[in-house]
Amino acid sequence: MTDSMMVFNRRTVRRHRARAAQGLNEHDFLFRETAERMCDRLDDVTRSFPLGLDLGCHSGQIGRTLAGRGGIETLMQCDLAPEMAAQAAAGGEPVLAADEEALPFTGGVFDLILSNLTLHWVNDLPGALLQARQALKPDGLFLASVLGGDTLRELRQSLAEAEIAEEEGLSPRVSPMADVKDLGQLMQRAGFALPVVDSETVTVMYADAMALMADLRGMGETNAVIENRKGFTRKNTLMAAVARYSDLFAQGDGKIPATFQILTMTGWAPDASQQQPLKPGSAATSLTDALTKETNED
Repeated sequence: MTDSMMVFNRRTVRRHRARAAQGLNEHDFLFRETAERMCDRLDDVTRSFPLGLDLGCHSGQIGRTLAGRGGIETLMQCDLAPEMAAQAAAGGEPVLAADEEALPFTGGVFDLILSNLTLHWVNDLPGALLQARQALKPDGLFLASVLGGDTLRELRQSLAEAEIAEEEGLSPRVSPMADVKDLGQLMQRAGFALPVVDSETVTVMYADAMALMADLRGMGETNAVIENRKGFTRKNTLMAAVARYSDLFAQGDGKIPATFQILTMTGWAPDASQQQPLKPGSAATSLTDALTKETNED
């Protein structure tokens, strides 16, 4: 991995998740919501997936939500933090601690890989996607959600403006995130067939920015950017950000919105049975003929 790919401190990511593990059930609303949406997508697939992998399982939201959907007989759950994997073990499915950037699986073993809001913390996302594709059996399904670039846009703006005003400088206090186009290209590079990326927005209302930041800490989703300024945020800067957030975004009832953009990736491990695009020039009817016919019929 090159230095240019080292955006996140993975030890910090693991520490944040370990710290959040014990009390996550009080803050996991977003993980539960996206788990429901992801499992709903399985209802639209007329296939069974006997052996599945929950990649970055947190405390087991996917496992609890599946409830037999997708024909999954065994769901292997893994998480970067052993403390999270231990929480997921309560569901009775097998668990292990594993790094998404160095999966301990060789050859195509899984029928399905699910990943719920964890891959946005990976440095080498192209490599992680490639490993996931290689861990799938031919015609196996990959379904993953990540936080997109519009996530926490209100908090980003409020922190940036407060820091500039109070400290006459700016540091990366909120993690960078991908967009739809980026993820589509990365899935193609990783060799997925029929890749699709779509976007949804979840808006959560909070009493104030302090409540939002407490939730992010409880979720294990606080900043782990390597270049982040070390040490705690100055009290004056934090209070200015809280006030700025309210001034810019408060609703009529005084509550503030927090935007979470959810990007969902869907792709298949290549297989000869899948529908293939036509080769250039192989169409039976030319575009000119089709347009001429349509014009004559009008």
